[in-house]
Amino acid sequence: MRSTMQNVPLLTSRIIDYAGDVYPGSEVVTWGADGPRRSSFTDVAKDCRRLANALRTLGIDGDQRVGSFMWNNEEHLELYLGVPAAGAVLHTINIRLFPQQMVYVVNHAEDKVIFVDNSLAQPFSALLEHTPTVEHVVVNGPVPDEVKQALAGGGKRQVHDYRQLLDAQPDTFAWPEVDENDGTLMCYTSGTTGHPKGVVYSHRSNLLHATFCAGANGLGLTQSARALAIVPLFHANAWGLAYAAMMAGSSLIMPDRFLQPEPLARMIESEKVTCGGAVPTLMTGLLEYLDGHPETDVSSLDRVIIGGSACPPALMHAFHDRYDVTVLHGWGMTETSPLGTVAIAPVGVEGEEYWNYRHSQGRLALHVEARLVGPDGAVQPWDGEAVGEIEVRGPWVTGSYYRDDDAASAEKFDEGWLRTGDVGSLTADGYLTISDRAKDVIKSGGEWISSIDLENELMAHPGVREASVVGVPDEKWGERPLAIVVPVEGQTPAVEDLRSFLQDRVARWQVPERWAFVTEVPKTSVGKFDKKTLRARYAEGSLSVVQVERTSA
Repeated sequence: MRSTMQNVPLLTSRIIDYAGDVYPGSEVVTWGADGPRRSSFTDVAKDCRRLANALRTLGIDGDQRVGSFMWNNEEHLELYLGVPAAGAVLHTINIRLFPQQMVYVVNHAEDKVIFVDNSLAQPFSALLEHTPTVEHVVVNGPVPDEVKQALAGGGKRQVHDYRQLLDAQPDTFAWPEVDENDGTLMCYTSGTTGHPKGVVYSHRSNLLHATFCAGANGLGLTQSARALAIVPLFHANAWGLAYAAMMAGSSLIMPDRFLQPEPLARMIESEKVTCGGAVPTLMTGLLEYLDGHPETDVSSLDRVIIGGSACPPALMHAFHDRYDVTVLHGWGMTETSPLGTVAIAPVGVEGEEYWNYRHSQGRLALHVEARLVGPDGAVQPWDGEAVGEIEVRGPWVTGSYYRDDDAASAEKFDEGWLRTGDVGSLTADGYLTISDRAKDVIKSGGEWISSIDLENELMAHPGVREASVVGVPDEKWGERPLAIVVPVEGQTPAVEDLRSFLQDRVARWQVPERWAFVTEVPKTSVGKFDKKTLRARYAEGSLSVVQVERTSA
């Protein structure tokens, strides 16, 4: 028997019309040097339609790629909504990639039009000489004539002003009825080896993902929420926040380029932010600022979801104890749209059991299936003890990479499952705990050591601001952990103090005997600890390493 339900395609254009019609009181607030500027959801929806008309005048009449090289602001959100709704594909370019990687992704995606913020226009112009597919550049905000000339490249490209381009267009547009499985947005992974890999999201995948994100087991968004979008729109599908907030009527606070602790604290205070998403390094900086400025009122802030890398438990407890803010783990990757889990504890649990759930990466989302695969290829049980590589599949999990026939990429997929590269365990009730990245697990004397566990324990020490742990060659044991520590400003923790601190928290044989102290741990383009660089620095001898005798038991 077939159902009697209407077969209406799931299209992101519906979010624009719905948000503009039913949430006229919700707003998008963009932070600026002179304070915030505001637009209602209704005004944003009108601009999305103007944008669609403008794209037609620039020759975007199908699923061509439109690039963005922008901060989180209203205009970037309008691209996020309006470009896919018009039937094209938005390619959000990670502004923190190396220049040669930026050139590669623009050429690989074949971007035809690129939108760029005025504050980024001058450095971006240097890349355009190497991107022959780009025909138009649209600049958000005024730029000097010499920058316009550089963007134009001697007449190779046409340069437009964003506001003037949109103001010349009507605010009505008939959204095309495209296939719900057509592409909407594309992000490139920031892998540490080879070229970045393109992931293309669909209308269907983004709507299903946004529904989970907005729900109670995700970000818990409602019309009364005010969400601070710290996570960049160019990073891992913006964690679904842009679509989810518009769907739920949650006002969006866009920080633009003001991502330092002081302006973020001011945004939370003045805009009465209730929730948001960020990486651990930004939240660490915000915590330090708040501790040093107790007059700052962040009482409106209820919950923040943290992803990108594991959140140290000490950071969760500090926000909970000092500011009554719930910091939630979320797990996922560019390939999973990205949210696959959120660490909301089950109802009724308390005390240590409650925090055990909170310290995990979280419970699997409804549409994300997962399995654990051991080194021998056998599927492991969900018992909270067995460990394996996490493989996932689902309607918002990618099944391939865009225009990619690399043999190494093919190994990312296992009979319809995505191999995530994360190693961990699953409890019987579907809570995931990541032990490490497969490439970062330290194999010492035939036993595994979790670099993440060591990092989390070290960052619980009051004298440690950041800590990263990598495996380095050892003549006797094969590999041993090297701890790279950033002390809290004004403190100089001794190696023996840190070792004693760890000995009460991990198996004694896991305690590192190699230590390095640095002013900053290098980060990748998405804010993760750059362990490849740390290993290289150790190998070339540029890290000053203190080595002590190994703890034997």
